[in-house]
Amino acid sequence: MAEDGPQVTALIASCPPLDTNSAYCNLLQCTDFAATCVVAEREGHIRGWISAYRPPSAPDRLFVWQVAVHPDARGTGLGGRMLDALIERPAAIGAQWLTTTVTADNRASWALFEGFARRRGLDLSKAERFTRDAHFAGGHATEWQASIGPLPAAKIARHEPHDPETSPS
Repeated sequence: MAEDGPQVTALIASCPPLDTNSAYCNLLQCTDFAATCVVAEREGHIRGWISAYRPPSAPDRLFVWQVAVHPDARGTGLGGRMLDALIERPAAIGAQWLTTTVTADNRASWALFEGFARRRGLDLSKAERFTRDAHFAGGHATEWQASIGPLPAAKIARHEPHDPETSPS
């Protein structure tokens, strides 16, 4: 929902080392990509966010752009529950792989995606996708792509708007 945009922007800003996208970018994710984004809310405040999309050049993939969990909600398994909710969505039907990119030193993200793969009995492979020198002109660490799958056929769950654990944005 468009109304989620400002809270999503503030949440991402509170979660270094995540890149802080423009407020407009986050607003577009909350509206145009709502079917593949997840909001976790508690007492009217967004505590978790996943932005994801189906790349037009690889529709068999569901690419997770960002996972943000508010500092107050870390250590509760919220990130994993949001990933679980994401792949249960109608927008995930037909996706065979969950992919993302993570820098080598981002231990929390690797733990999240490795745990997701382990819980579901899925394979996780890693490969360089965007390198420090070739793609970031030395200004950002290499981004490694994690590919998890193959995903099982989706079991679609019903989601109520702003369910504390699984709401679409």
